[in-house]
Parts: sequence; structure tokens; C-alpha cells
Amino acid sequence: MPEFSSSARWFAACALVAVVTTVAIGLAQTPPATSATDVTLVYNTNCASCHGKDGRGDGPAAGPLNPAPRDFTRGIYKFRSTASGSLPSDDDLVRVISEGLPGTSMPAWKARLTGVQIGALASHVKTFSPRFAKEQPAPVKLAAPVAASADSIAKGRKAYSDLGCGACHGDPGSASGMAAVVLTDDWGHDTRAADLTQPWVFRGGATAADIYTRVKTGIDGTPMMAFADTAKDADLWNLANYVASLGRTPTWKMSADQLKAQYDREVKEAAANPAGRGRYLVGTLNCGHCHSPVDADDRELPGLTLAGGQTFRLAVWGDVVSANLTSDNETGIGRLSDDDLKRAFTRGIKRDETRMLPFPMGWPAFASLSEPDQNAIVAFLRTLPPVKNAIPAPVRPNIATYLGTKFQMLILGRDYPLVIFSGNAGSAGDVGGRPPAAGR
Repeated sequence: MPEFSSSARWFAACALVAVVTTVAIGLAQTPPATSATDVTLVYNTNCASCHGKDGRGDGPAAGPLNPAPRDFTRGIYKFRSTASGSLPSDDDLVRVISEGLPGTSMPAWKARLTGVQIGALASHVKTFSPRFAKEQPAPVKLAAPVAASADSIAKGRKAYSDLGCGACHGDPGSASGMAAVVLTDDWGHDTRAADLTQPWVFRGGATAADIYTRVKTGIDGTPMMAFADTAKDADLWNLANYVASLGRTPTWKMSADQLKAQYDREVKEAAANPAGRGRYLVGTLNCGHCHSPVDADDRELPGLTLAGGQTFRLAVWGDVVSANLTSDNETGIGRLSDDDLKRAFTRGIKRDETRMLPFPMGWPAFASLSEPDQNAIVAFLRTLPPVKNAIPAPVRPNIATYLGTKFQMLILGRDYPLVIFSGNAGSAGDVGGRPPAAGR
């Protein structure tokens, strides 16, 4: 994508710091266990913050992560050497834990945990799904490799076309100009086809053997199907060699001229697909963290993505509820002009000319977004299906709360208290426009 604007870089940096801090805390507290008897403590210390203590993928850090952490209770795994629909092997689980998944929040644990701990974690993960007690992994026969050559790569290019890979990954594999602009996985999460020119973020490995295994077994739960019964092994090996040949020079190894050419190319791609660029920005800036209400366990409420309704109690400023960003005409942004929207998220000015507080909606940080990026965000928001969820007006605190909080802030020097309520305060919820009893 194009180079971040300053606000995008700031938010992305904050998100990265948050994730790194969460992981670092876990690393610092990892017990010096050397036996499987400590596996629950090891799991809770290092894994539960994302995957949840019960393995449901709903840990306290899971909300803003994309892709979402694996829900182990379903027994569905993406990166396996086994048949599509099958359970992974123990070696598959150990590999993912050891090597991590590049381009995601799943780090490589091999430098922090012992081999015994990693093996114990792989066994512990299996206890979350009853499938492991009833089924065995179904192995897949992998054919002998086909050496990479000009002839193999040419045949692989033809296989890429014949198998329809470009419909998602684009041509020549850079995921630009793709037919499937919006992809979703089996759980309704947005997902993007891999940019095949960036092998350093291939989650299942970047060697030709890794790629061959991935196209043969598929990535369960995603639009990436298995081609084991669709194509011959020779074609899949040629395809793997072709995909491996697409890798470009990573930006950290480019010259200044190469970087400029790369960014110019990405700017053109973004201009050709503004809604796609806007989707990327809304995800990077984590807009859904405030504009998608959650339950008491920080899980997004079904059907309310970006529909607002999250309540924030801001001490002396009262209660503020996040806006409905869907295209609904009555309760969302359907009747707002593009300029109305851009003025709101870059200058904090509402349609009625009143001014928002600079928090929790951090409009001052969005003021430096470029005009194309502002337009891209609006273009994406226009694609959101309408959700009728009337958002209540802000509520000022009573005089006792106001004076008490002022005393704490000005006299006692305390930070102002902030409470974020679970549940939906909009009309689509069951709380009548008032925050639920419990905050978080």
C-alpha cells in the first residue's frame, strides 16, 4: 500500500506498541518450566491474552487483531500438511508455535520457550477441541519435487491462469486488480488474498515445497481451496515454482529509486481501488475498536460491525456513544455528504455545526490524512450495508459527579476516570440507549 500519512503511522505505531507490549509482558513472565506439568501456566502466561483461557480466540487482546486469533475449540486449522478438512499433525502444531505466522500477531516462540514447553503447548491446544479425541490427522501424499527451471516456471504460469488463481491474487500475483475485492473467511472476518510478490509474509512458509503443500492442502476456513483433487502434482509443483519466482525485493533492501518506483506503483493501485484502500485504512486506524460494540468478554456483537453504540464515560464530560458508520439513512451516514463526513473525522465538526471532544474520537490525529486517503475512507464507508442503530445523544454528568471528579483531577492530581461499557447503547440493543451496569 502507499506510504502511511503521519496519522496512519502514529496509529499503526500505537497498535504495534500495544501488541508488542502485551507479548513482551508475557515473555517476561514466562515460567522456567521444563516439563509438561507446567503447560497450563505456560499457556495462560503466553497464549491466553489472544486465544483466551478456554481457547476460544477471545482473549482480552483479541479484539483489534486482524487476522483474529485461532479459536481452538473449533478444531479447524489453516496451516497443515494434512488433507483439507483434517486435523493438523503434531508436527504442524509444533511448527506454527515455533516459527510463528509472519504478518500476524502470532510470534515465533522457539527463542523463548523450550522444546518441551512447545511440545506440551501443542498437546494442550488439542484438549480444547473434542475432534482430537475422535479423529486422526489424514496424511497427504506429497509428490517428489520438480526442480525450478525456466520451463517449470512457464508451465506454472499457465497453471496459475488455468486454475483461476488470479481471481483472488491478481495478475501477476500482487493482489491488485483482483476480481474478489472483498473476501471473508468462514467466521465472517475480512481476509485478503496473499500478495504473492511478498514471500516474507507467507504464513505457511515461502519455499517452493511450502507453497506446493499449501496449494495441495488448502487453507481451511478461508477462500483458499485445496487443489489435491483438482490438479496434477506436476502442475502444482510448477505452480509453486512460478509463485516462488514472483517474490520482489523487500523495501528494506531497495535503493532510493526502487523505493520511489514501488511507492508510485502502490499509489496508482490505491487510486484505482479507493474503497479497498479505505478498507485498509479503517482497519489500520482501528476504527472498529470504538465503533463496533462488544460484549462483556470484548467480543464484537454480531451484526453491529461499525454500527456504533459503544459507550464511553468521560468523567466531567459525561457519557459519549460512538457513531453508527453504516450507510443507514436514518441512523447512520446515509444522508451525510462526503464533505460532512470528512469534516467530522478530520475537524470534529458535526453536521449541526457543534464540535466533538478530541476524545475518544481522535479527530485531531486524522487531520493530517491526505485528501486521497480521506476520500478512500469515505468510499469504503459507503460500501457498508445499512444497520439501523439509533445512537443516543451525549449525556452530561450530574452536578455531584462533575464536582467530585473535578476535585479528584484538580486537587488530588489524579487522571480523569474513563469507563468503557460493554453492550450496545443504540436502538438495536436491549439497554434502551443507556450503558449497561458493568464497565471495562
